[in-house]
Amino acid sequence: MSIQILQYEFLGPIKLSEWGPPMEKVVYLILSRQKDFFKIIYADDCEQTSDEKFFINHPSFKCWNNSALEKSLHLAILPMFESGNEERKRISDLIIARYHPICNEEVKEVKPDYKIRQKSDTQKISCPCCGSEMKVDQVLEKSTIIRCTECGISDTRLNS
Repeated sequence: MSIQILQYEFLGPIKLSEWGPPMEKVVYLILSRQKDFFKIIYADDCEQTSDEKFFINHPSFKCWNNSALEKSLHLAILPMFESGNEERKRISDLIIARYHPICNEEVKEVKPDYKIRQKSDTQKISCPCCGSEMKVDQVLEKSTIIRCTECGISDTRLNS
């Protein structure tokens, strides 16, 4: 049996409880069976595993069980024996972008595209407008508001 996701033909789905190792260089999907169709609830790739408890010990297992009855959890795999990590990651990212699996949303770690500067008591902050010194105006729970002593412009800094 097979299932087509995007233009890829996945093997399965089989009940997750029937899976047995090994598994090597695959993109895998965790599916929830809902009457006559399967819903993708998690997508990822795997380099290699021989651990029988790979899925039970997975950080998202709790989400999978919350999203479906354990008996309705299924697995589909796309073997990619000649692939590299980047190719498998690209395919799993395409599936995530298209189907928005609920359990990928919870685990997704977003890395910021900014850097937090270390706070220094001796560092003087110059106003970007007039060059004068900026002083602390208000300290909030997660940020600090600073204000220029000359022109009054304000800025917000994250507390570290």
